[in-house]
Amino acid sequence: MVTPFTTRDLKVRYAPLESLAEAVGPGTALVALSAVQSADGRIADLPAVRAAAAAHGARVLLDASQAAGWLPLDAGRYDYTVTAGFKYLLCPRGASFLTVTEEAQESLVPVHAGLYAAEDPAGSTYGPVEHFARSARRYDEPPSYFSYHAAAQSLPLLEEAGIAAVHAHDTALAARFRDGLVQLGHEPVRGDSAIVGVPGLGERRPLLARAGVVMSARAGILRASFHLYNSADDVDRALDVLSG
Repeated sequence: MVTPFTTRDLKVRYAPLESLAEAVGPGTALVALSAVQSADGRIADLPAVRAAAAAHGARVLLDASQAAGWLPLDAGRYDYTVTAGFKYLLCPRGASFLTVTEEAQESLVPVHAGLYAAEDPAGSTYGPVEHFARSARRYDEPPSYFSYHAAAQSLPLLEEAGIAAVHAHDTALAARFRDGLVQLGHEPVRGDSAIVGVPGLGERRPLLARAGVVMSARAGILRASFHLYNSADDVDRALDVLSG
C-alpha cells in the first residue's frame, strides 16, 4: 500500500490509524489505508475516513487483504479496493481483486492495458485497444489461470457459509485467545478483530512453531489470525504452549 506511492513524484503524508480521519484535509487527493492492520489486527474507523474524504473531495483506496472474507465490507463505498486473494478469501497465490467505482473509472488510466482490458478482447490481440471495457475489466492483465480456477471454488464456499457466520466464528476464536492471553499475564491489542497482536511476544514464534502452532511475528508483535479452518482446540493449544 505504501511503496507504489513513494516511487513516484507524489507528496506522501502518514498519519496514525486512530487519527487518520482527522488528518484528511483540503490538500488531500487520496486516502490509502488498510481496513485491518496486518501487524496487530486493529480495524480502521472506515465510516469516519469515508466521511472525511467526502468532505474534502478526496478519493479512498482501501486495501481489504486482511479483511475480505471475514469482515463484512461493501466495496462500493470506496473509490478503489485492492485485495490479495490468498488470505481470508482462501484463494491460491496469484488471485487478486480490484474494484473501481464508475465515477473513479472516469479519471483512472489503465496503464498496463492489454487485450484483456478491451471491450472486445478477441478483436484486440494485436492492438492498440480501440475501446476499453466499460467495466473495471479495463484494468485487467493476463490472469493466472490456475489460481482463478481454484478461486472459483473457494469464493462460493465463503458465500455459502455467509460472511456474517464467518465473522462470528473468527472473532469468537480471537476473543477466546485474547481472554486466555490476559489470564497468562499478557496484553494483547484490544478490539474485535479476527487478527490478534501481542506486543513483545514476537520472539515466542519459534517456540510455537516447534510445538506445531503456526503464527507470525511482525515488528516484534506475535500475530495470530483465526479463520474457518481453526477451532477452539487450536486456541487452547496455543495458549498451553505460551503458558510454559
